[in-house]
Amino acid sequence: MTTIAILGAAGRMGQMLIRCAARLPELRVTGVCERAGHPALGQDAGQIAGIGALGVSLADTWPADADVVIDFTFHTAVAANLDCAVARRQAVVLGTTGLSDDEKQRVADAAKVIPIVWAPNFSLGVNLLLDLVRRAATVLGPAYDAEIVEMHHRLKKDAPSGTALGLAEALAAGRGVDLKAVATYGREGIVGERPRGEIGIHAVRGGDVVGDHTVLFATDGERVELAHKATSREAFANGALHAALWLRSKPAGLYSMRDVLGL
Repeated sequence: MTTIAILGAAGRMGQMLIRCAARLPELRVTGVCERAGHPALGQDAGQIAGIGALGVSLADTWPADADVVIDFTFHTAVAANLDCAVARRQAVVLGTTGLSDDEKQRVADAAKVIPIVWAPNFSLGVNLLLDLVRRAATVLGPAYDAEIVEMHHRLKKDAPSGTALGLAEALAAGRGVDLKAVATYGREGIVGERPRGEIGIHAVRGGDVVGDHTVLFATDGERVELAHKATSREAFANGALHAALWLRSKPAGLYSMRDVLGL
Protein backbone atom coordinates (compact mmCIF):
# COMPACT_ATOMS: atom_id res chain seq x y z
CA MET A 1 0.00 0.00 0.00
CA THR A 2 1.33 3.41 -1.02
CA THR A 3 0.12 6.41 0.95
CA ILE A 4 -0.16 9.76 -0.84
CA ALA A 5 -0.84 13.37 0.01
CA ILE A 6 -2.33 15.85 -2.42
CA LEU A 7 -1.35 19.53 -2.30
CA GLY A 8 -3.87 22.02 -3.66
CA ALA A 9 -6.52 19.38 -3.02
CA ALA A 10 -9.50 21.72 -3.27
CA GLY A 11 -8.60 22.86 -6.79
CA ARG A 12 -9.82 21.31 -10.03
CA MET A 13 -6.83 19.00 -10.40
CA GLY A 14 -6.73 18.20 -6.71
CA GLN A 15 -10.34 17.06 -6.72
CA MET A 16 -9.76 14.90 -9.77
CA LEU A 17 -6.77 13.28 -8.08
CA ILE A 18 -8.93 12.46 -5.05
CA ARG A 19 -11.64 10.91 -7.23
CA CYS A 20 -9.20 8.82 -9.26
CA ALA A 21 -7.18 7.71 -6.22
CA ALA A 22 -10.34 6.39 -4.58
CA ARG A 23 -10.61 3.80 -7.39
CA LEU A 24 -7.13 2.38 -6.84
CA PRO A 25 -6.93 -0.20 -4.03
CA GLU A 26 -3.13 -0.01 -3.93
CA LEU A 27 -3.26 3.71 -3.02
CA ARG A 28 -4.52 5.42 0.10
CA VAL A 29 -4.92 9.19 0.49
CA THR A 30 -3.66 10.14 3.95
CA GLY A 31 -3.31 13.88 3.53
CA VAL A 32 -5.00 16.69 1.61
CA CYS A 33 -3.67 20.22 1.90
CA GLU A 34 -4.50 23.78 0.93
CA ARG A 35 -3.16 27.22 1.67
CA ALA A 36 -3.84 28.86 5.03
CA GLY A 37 -7.21 30.58 5.12
CA HIS A 38 -8.78 28.48 2.37
CA PRO A 39 -12.58 28.37 2.92
CA ALA A 40 -12.71 24.58 2.58
CA LEU A 41 -10.26 23.84 5.42
CA GLY A 42 -11.62 21.18 7.76
CA GLN A 43 -13.95 19.65 5.20
CA ASP A 44 -13.65 15.97 4.25
CA ALA A 45 -11.60 15.35 1.11
CA GLY A 46 -14.17 13.01 -0.39
CA GLN A 47 -16.99 15.46 0.12
CA ILE A 48 -14.95 18.21 -1.52
CA ALA A 49 -14.41 15.90 -4.52
CA GLY A 50 -18.06 14.81 -4.60
CA ILE A 51 -17.53 11.11 -3.81
CA GLY A 52 -18.63 10.89 -0.18
CA ALA A 53 -16.65 11.01 3.04
CA LEU A 54 -13.13 9.53 3.04
CA GLY A 55 -12.22 10.34 6.63
CA VAL A 56 -9.42 12.71 5.64
CA SER A 57 -9.86 16.43 6.31
CA LEU A 58 -8.41 19.31 4.33
CA ALA A 59 -5.59 20.92 6.33
CA ASP A 60 -3.07 23.73 5.98
CA THR A 61 -0.25 21.75 7.60
CA TRP A 62 2.31 19.54 5.85
CA PRO A 63 1.25 15.86 5.42
CA ALA A 64 4.15 14.21 7.24
CA ASP A 65 2.85 10.63 7.07
CA ALA A 66 2.58 10.21 3.28
CA ASP A 67 5.01 8.14 1.20
CA VAL A 68 4.51 10.34 -1.87
CA VAL A 69 3.39 13.96 -2.15
CA ILE A 70 1.62 15.07 -5.34
CA ASP A 71 2.02 18.77 -6.11
CA PHE A 72 -0.10 20.54 -8.74
CA THR A 73 -0.09 23.94 -7.04
CA PHE A 74 1.52 27.23 -8.17
CA HIS A 75 5.14 27.71 -9.14
CA THR A 76 5.93 30.12 -6.28
CA ALA A 77 5.04 27.40 -3.74
CA VAL A 78 7.30 24.72 -5.23
CA ALA A 79 10.53 25.61 -3.40
CA ALA A 80 8.93 25.61 0.05
CA ASN A 81 7.03 22.40 -0.72
CA LEU A 82 10.23 20.67 -1.80
CA ASP A 83 12.02 21.81 1.36
CA CYS A 84 9.30 20.13 3.44
CA ALA A 85 9.48 16.93 1.39
CA VAL A 86 13.29 16.81 1.58
CA ALA A 87 13.21 17.29 5.37
CA ARG A 88 10.96 14.22 5.67
CA ARG A 89 12.54 12.21 2.82
CA GLN A 90 9.22 11.99 0.95
CA ALA A 91 9.00 11.29 -2.76
CA VAL A 92 7.34 13.98 -4.90
CA VAL A 93 5.25 13.87 -8.07
CA LEU A 94 5.48 17.42 -9.44
CA GLY A 95 3.06 18.61 -12.08
CA THR A 96 3.31 22.35 -11.44
CA THR A 97 4.25 24.35 -14.55
CA GLY A 98 5.56 27.86 -15.17
CA LEU A 99 8.66 27.44 -12.98
CA SER A 100 11.39 30.08 -13.14
CA ASP A 101 15.00 29.08 -13.74
CA ASP A 102 15.71 29.41 -10.00
CA GLU A 103 12.72 27.21 -9.17
CA LYS A 104 13.84 24.60 -11.70
CA GLN A 105 17.23 24.57 -9.99
CA ARG A 106 15.50 23.96 -6.65
CA VAL A 107 13.84 20.91 -8.19
CA ALA A 108 17.21 19.62 -9.41
CA ASP A 109 18.80 20.22 -5.99
CA ALA A 110 15.98 18.43 -4.15
CA ALA A 111 16.28 15.45 -6.51
CA LYS A 112 19.77 14.82 -5.12
CA VAL A 113 18.09 13.85 -1.85
CA ILE A 114 14.63 12.50 -2.76
CA PRO A 115 13.06 10.87 -5.83
CA ILE A 116 11.00 13.27 -7.95
CA VAL A 117 8.92 12.68 -11.05
CA TRP A 118 8.60 16.05 -12.78
CA ALA A 119 6.63 16.32 -16.01
CA PRO A 120 4.84 19.11 -17.89
CA ASN A 121 2.01 16.67 -18.58
CA PHE A 122 1.20 13.28 -17.04
CA SER A 123 -1.13 11.83 -19.66
CA LEU A 124 0.00 8.74 -21.57
CA GLY A 125 -1.13 10.30 -24.86
CA VAL A 126 0.90 13.48 -24.40
CA ASN A 127 4.02 11.56 -23.43
CA LEU A 128 3.62 9.43 -26.55
CA LEU A 129 3.21 12.68 -28.52
CA LEU A 130 6.48 14.00 -27.07
CA ASP A 131 8.25 10.90 -28.35
CA LEU A 132 6.62 11.16 -31.78
CA VAL A 133 7.54 14.85 -32.09
CA ARG A 134 11.17 14.11 -31.27
CA ARG A 135 11.27 11.40 -33.92
CA ALA A 136 9.49 13.52 -36.53
CA ALA A 137 11.86 16.42 -35.94
CA THR A 138 14.83 14.12 -36.49
CA VAL A 139 13.44 12.67 -39.71
CA LEU A 140 12.03 15.86 -41.24
CA GLY A 141 14.78 18.24 -40.14
CA PRO A 142 14.80 22.04 -40.52
CA ALA A 143 13.52 21.83 -44.10
CA TYR A 144 10.08 21.55 -42.47
CA ASP A 145 8.93 24.69 -40.66
CA ALA A 146 7.83 23.75 -37.12
CA GLU A 147 5.06 25.48 -35.18
CA ILE A 148 3.35 24.58 -31.87
CA VAL A 149 -0.14 25.81 -31.00
CA GLU A 150 -1.76 25.19 -27.61
CA MET A 151 -5.17 26.14 -26.23
CA HIS A 152 -6.35 26.07 -22.62
CA HIS A 153 -9.23 27.37 -20.53
CA ARG A 154 -9.49 31.04 -19.66
CA LEU A 155 -8.35 30.50 -16.05
CA LYS A 156 -4.88 29.14 -16.86
CA LYS A 157 -2.26 31.47 -15.43
CA ASP A 158 0.93 30.58 -17.34
CA ALA A 159 1.62 30.78 -21.07
CA PRO A 160 2.75 28.99 -23.06
CA SER A 161 1.74 25.81 -21.30
CA GLY A 162 4.32 23.53 -19.75
CA THR A 163 3.29 20.88 -22.25
CA ALA A 164 3.89 23.21 -25.20
CA LEU A 165 7.35 23.99 -23.84
CA GLY A 166 7.97 20.27 -23.41
CA LEU A 167 6.97 19.69 -27.02
CA ALA A 168 9.27 22.50 -28.14
CA GLU A 169 12.14 20.96 -26.17
CA ALA A 170 11.43 17.55 -27.73
CA LEU A 171 11.39 19.14 -31.18
CA ALA A 172 14.66 20.96 -30.55
CA ALA A 173 16.24 17.77 -29.20
CA GLY A 174 15.18 15.91 -32.33
CA ARG A 175 16.93 18.54 -34.43
CA GLY A 176 19.94 18.73 -32.15
CA VAL A 177 19.58 22.47 -31.48
CA ASP A 178 19.28 24.74 -28.44
CA LEU A 179 15.62 25.75 -28.03
CA LYS A 180 16.52 29.16 -26.59
CA ALA A 181 18.40 29.99 -29.80
CA VAL A 182 15.52 29.17 -32.17
CA ALA A 183 12.25 29.72 -30.26
CA THR A 184 9.78 32.46 -31.18
CA TYR A 185 6.81 33.09 -28.87
CA GLY A 186 3.99 34.50 -30.95
CA ARG A 187 4.40 37.09 -33.69
CA GLU A 188 3.30 40.69 -34.06
CA GLY A 189 4.06 43.47 -36.51
CA ILE A 190 6.43 43.37 -39.47
CA VAL A 191 8.51 40.37 -38.47
CA GLY A 192 9.94 39.58 -41.88
CA GLU A 193 10.31 36.19 -43.51
CA ARG A 194 10.34 33.14 -41.30
CA PRO A 195 13.95 32.13 -40.53
CA ARG A 196 14.96 28.60 -41.39
CA GLY A 197 15.02 26.42 -38.27
CA GLU A 198 12.77 28.65 -36.17
CA ILE A 199 10.36 26.95 -33.72
CA GLY A 200 7.16 28.96 -33.23
CA ILE A 201 5.16 28.58 -30.00
CA HIS A 202 1.68 30.07 -29.65
CA ALA A 203 -0.81 30.17 -26.75
CA VAL A 204 -4.59 30.52 -27.10
CA ARG A 205 -6.93 30.96 -24.12
CA GLY A 206 -10.71 30.63 -23.87
CA GLY A 207 -13.68 28.76 -22.52
CA ASP A 208 -13.22 25.56 -20.52
CA VAL A 209 -10.69 23.80 -22.79
CA VAL A 210 -8.75 21.26 -20.71
CA GLY A 211 -5.79 21.21 -23.08
CA ASP A 212 -5.24 21.03 -26.86
CA HIS A 213 -1.75 20.79 -28.37
CA THR A 214 -0.82 20.64 -32.05
CA VAL A 215 2.65 20.42 -33.57
CA LEU A 216 2.85 21.32 -37.26
CA PHE A 217 5.67 20.48 -39.67
CA ALA A 218 5.15 22.36 -42.96
CA THR A 219 7.13 22.47 -46.17
CA ASP A 220 6.37 23.19 -49.83
CA GLY A 221 3.65 20.80 -50.94
CA GLU A 222 2.73 19.14 -47.64
CA ARG A 223 2.09 19.52 -43.93
CA VAL A 224 2.33 16.99 -41.09
CA GLU A 225 0.28 17.60 -37.91
CA LEU A 226 0.65 15.75 -34.63
CA ALA A 227 -2.05 16.60 -32.09
CA HIS A 228 -3.42 15.69 -28.68
CA LYS A 229 -6.71 16.89 -27.19
CA ALA A 230 -7.54 16.31 -23.53
CA THR A 231 -11.26 16.22 -22.74
CA SER A 232 -10.89 15.59 -18.99
CA ARG A 233 -8.26 16.11 -16.28
CA GLU A 234 -8.73 12.43 -15.50
CA ALA A 235 -5.97 11.59 -18.01
CA PHE A 236 -3.50 13.77 -16.07
CA ALA A 237 -4.63 12.50 -12.67
CA ASN A 238 -4.34 8.83 -13.58
CA GLY A 239 -0.85 9.43 -14.96
CA ALA A 240 0.25 11.24 -11.81
CA LEU A 241 -1.10 8.45 -9.60
CA HIS A 242 0.65 5.86 -11.75
CA ALA A 243 3.85 7.87 -11.28
CA ALA A 244 3.33 7.92 -7.50
CA LEU A 245 3.06 4.12 -7.41
CA TRP A 246 6.17 3.76 -9.58
CA LEU A 247 8.19 6.33 -7.63
CA ARG A 248 7.89 4.96 -4.11
CA SER A 249 10.61 2.34 -4.52
CA LYS A 250 13.03 4.50 -6.50
CA PRO A 251 16.26 6.07 -5.23
CA ALA A 252 16.84 9.83 -5.17
CA GLY A 253 16.88 11.33 -8.64
CA LEU A 254 14.95 13.42 -11.14
CA TYR A 255 12.66 11.28 -13.30
CA SER A 256 10.27 11.99 -16.17
CA MET A 257 7.16 10.25 -17.42
CA ARG A 258 9.37 8.69 -20.07
CA ASP A 259 11.06 6.85 -17.22
CA VAL A 260 7.73 5.90 -15.63
CA LEU A 261 6.29 4.60 -18.90
CA GLY A 262 9.52 3.02 -20.16
CA LEU A 263 9.54 5.05 -23.37
